[in-house]
Amino acid sequence: IHVPGAFELTLGGQWMAEYDDELDGVICLGCVIQGETPHFTYICQSVAQGLTQLNLDYNIPFVFGVLTVDSPNQAKERSGGKLGNKGDEAAITAIRMAALQSKLEE
Repeated sequence: IHVPGAFELTLGGQWMAEYDDELDGVICLGCVIQGETPHFTYICQSVAQGLTQLNLDYNIPFVFGVLTVDSPNQAKERSGGKLGNKGDEAAITAIRMAALQSKLEE
């Protein structure tokens, strides 16, 4: 699903888990760019804490794939540029965590 902004990732993720009990994980992708106000810090901390809580509440991985960067250029470099693709990394993390959970449940 698509949510309006990074702050809404936690609620969107929660809705996914509530309405689909067959999910093995949720990948939460977004980007927050540092500005001149403390807003950046509040958003990043809230999303990280919210996703951590969802991991514990639903016992499935909610992967933090949110870029927290100082500039749009840094975001581009981390989303398929010279520094790799953090979205790909988040998908790999989700697969590995779901596989680990499946193995532990055996």
